[in-house]
Amino acid sequence: MALRLSSRDATAFKLLFAIAIMYGLMSVLVYSIIHMKFIKPLDIHAPLDRFSEARAIEHVRVLAQEIDGRQEGRPGLQEAAQYIKAQLQMIKERAGTDFRIEIEETVVGGSFNMMFLGHSISLVYRNHTNIIMRISSVGSHETDPSVLINGHFDSPLGSPGAGDCGSCVASMLEIARLTIDSGWVPRRPIIFLFNGAEELFLLGAHGFMKTHRWRDSIGASINVEASGTGGLDLVCQSGPTSWSSHVYAESAVYPMAHSAAQDVFPVIPGDTDYRIFSQDYGNIPGLDIIFLLGGYYYHTSYDTLDRLLPGSMQARGENLFSLLNAFTNSSKLRNADERASLKFNTNDYDDERAIFFDYLTWFMVFYSRRKALVLHSIPIAIFLSVPIILHFLNYGLRSWFATFCDFVKGVMLHATGVILAIIFPVTFSILRLLFSSHAMSWFAHPYLALIMFIPCSLFGLLIPRIVWSRFPFSQDVSILKTPKEALSDEARFWGAFGFYAIFTLAYLVAGLSGGFLTFFVSASMLLAWISFCLSVKSYGCQSLRSIIFYVLPLIPCLTYSVYFGGLLFQFLIEKMGMMGSVPPPYGYYIPDIVVAAVVGVITGLCVGPLIPISGHWLAMPSILQFLLHFSVLALALSSQFFPYSTAAPKRVVFQHTFFTADANRVLNSSYDLSVVDSNNLLFLFKYAPEVAKELRVTSEFSFESANTSARQTWMALFPVSFLFSKSLKFPARSDEILKQYRHFPHLYNYKPHTLSNDGSWRVHLELSLGSLQEVWVAVLNITGPLSSWSFSDNLLPAPETADGGPPSYITRFSGGSHENWTFWLEANSSGNLRVDVAVLDQNLVNEAKKLKGLFPDWADVTAYSSFLSSYIF
Repeated sequence: MALRLSSRDATAFKLLFAIAIMYGLMSVLVYSIIHMKFIKPLDIHAPLDRFSEARAIEHVRVLAQEIDGRQEGRPGLQEAAQYIKAQLQMIKERAGTDFRIEIEETVVGGSFNMMFLGHSISLVYRNHTNIIMRISSVGSHETDPSVLINGHFDSPLGSPGAGDCGSCVASMLEIARLTIDSGWVPRRPIIFLFNGAEELFLLGAHGFMKTHRWRDSIGASINVEASGTGGLDLVCQSGPTSWSSHVYAESAVYPMAHSAAQDVFPVIPGDTDYRIFSQDYGNIPGLDIIFLLGGYYYHTSYDTLDRLLPGSMQARGENLFSLLNAFTNSSKLRNADERASLKFNTNDYDDERAIFFDYLTWFMVFYSRRKALVLHSIPIAIFLSVPIILHFLNYGLRSWFATFCDFVKGVMLHATGVILAIIFPVTFSILRLLFSSHAMSWFAHPYLALIMFIPCSLFGLLIPRIVWSRFPFSQDVSILKTPKEALSDEARFWGAFGFYAIFTLAYLVAGLSGGFLTFFVSASMLLAWISFCLSVKSYGCQSLRSIIFYVLPLIPCLTYSVYFGGLLFQFLIEKMGMMGSVPPPYGYYIPDIVVAAVVGVITGLCVGPLIPISGHWLAMPSILQFLLHFSVLALALSSQFFPYSTAAPKRVVFQHTFFTADANRVLNSSYDLSVVDSNNLLFLFKYAPEVAKELRVTSEFSFESANTSARQTWMALFPVSFLFSKSLKFPARSDEILKQYRHFPHLYNYKPHTLSNDGSWRVHLELSLGSLQEVWVAVLNITGPLSSWSFSDNLLPAPETADGGPPSYITRFSGGSHENWTFWLEANSSGNLRVDVAVLDQNLVNEAKKLKGLFPDWADVTAYSSFLSSYIF
């Protein structure tokens, strides 16, 4: 049967396919940009006065391949420190007489309270190593304002840490070499801080800011981080003033920064050393610059050298070197004393929320919040004034109020379309999951989410045009000479314009920094409308040529919308594998709903500006039928795709738990398993039959019949353990651990209780880690009438309450040493103090190693041993 289309339908499909091709070309351009395809890495033989990615890669090779693990508690961490120090010594030996080079290895310790992932915790640490290099001129002084660049050389559990953060350390080493070999003597000192304890909640940076003599000389800080293995090296945070982002805007070779990132970053689980330098302890103007892509491998065993995206470190290195040059030459670089005396934070750039964004990494736009107050108010002012202008241009024939009412109707219709563009893909995603055996089929195939959700989102965007094919005018069109079609286009256009103008104003009023995007859309739409109105005189308002004249001025804006939306989409997809799991049944749907909603928002942003003028062609029944059929077909085919692969692994947490008593007794042992996405452990057992067989999981297995692993069992990972749900426990043997270790962690009194006159009493405790070999951290959960302790200047953090239990105070001990931890706890009543202890050891017994080895390649398993014990005092 031949498919017959009317000439009007054929024209509509031509327009649809032309628009699809246009967005396809934009997407190819954006993909190339965010994956650094346009950056040519310099090889190892590059001139010595240029940053070379190949030379930096050699450092990553040593740190991530030759050194076996840079985790706290493992020998590789100290090996990495000595490698970094040796490289710095070699650089120092090549320095000319104009340089003053100082290299230090410092060991830091301390304690403090903080909020992390929304939970209160106290951190106690010792014996963490920082390597510090200060490059300055021979005539410099220690109090001279300096620039700090920071990166950490420790890596997370089970990860080689090539991206996070071997790439950061390697970039810094190459920049230090470049500074010396290029002969550039910085006008102000540069401090390179290689800190060895970031993954343990920012301890190395805290130790530097609390104890080092150069801390008060720092006038600007750059924190270099990685949330993946490359791609855009985005400025995710800046402050506490906008001066640092202004310097970046002026100096970055490949600018990659969106002030909107600061609105989004607090939502993402995690934190960086930027918090220590610029927020909690230093109040130093700074930048937080982070690799965004390759998040599939972040904190996994797949974070290896071969996963680094070529060109990423080259762009980062050139940006950082230019940025250091700009900071050290800035007249606004001031040390802590100068900032305090001159009230630097309020005089020069007191608007913390400056607006800035890069355009496809080609150039940077920066303007202060004071200018934003004017610029971002212009669109709404234009929207409100146009009805009055039209009233006078038509000699009073058009009522300004009726015209304004039509514009408001246009706003409501466009807003309805954008809302439906979100609702339709969300609805389709839920329907798909009702008939699918697994969620997140798009995880390893991001394009699948676009194919599934863009057509139905576009369908929703066009629905108002179908329902209200004839615009409900408030004006009396019979007395006007303008055709109804032209008046309809006018009302729909100004309605869409008003929609984006209102959003721009809302961002501004809320104090957020993302309003530049809708402002850009509004400004571009205004130019497009002028172009369209001029073309109408020659071709008519229904002509495709007039649509082309409307679209052409929008192309720069639409390209940027695809760039912004594409980056957000790719980042979100990669992070959905580690955002945590929510208990069923609702948790099963959440990732798909979130991705579908975000695709709907992006579609509304990227395609929405076209709808007012092209909508009368696109909203044809044949087009809508095609979009609907395409969506159904894509949703049906999506179920055939497996969610995971070695390039997009599923994250599994495997804890071999030992419940101990005293120093040499094991009461019980278990294998505890959890995941951090919506495909729960039943999915894992279904597609990993060897694991299921080893754990004696049968086809009749269910959560109702299984032994659930209590949240307290995961105390060693607090507060990351709150990302887990429906964890399961399986029996395990304990005889092998008795052969491996002579003594287990245990807590005991090292001297008698002491009583005070006010009725409070103190218990003096000593924690032994036994004969464990590779301790990552020890966590104490203290419940009872606790009133003070010997940590954090005797200040208690806010109490934690879990699952309706009593308030408790949680502290983490970290830092390698053969010495025991000694401390005291004080209670203000006669009730008992209960102390639960969890010690994380990175060693596994052979049986646990065997079980870990049974997991398929598409599952990344973070495995360790945890020793739990409880005490009453």
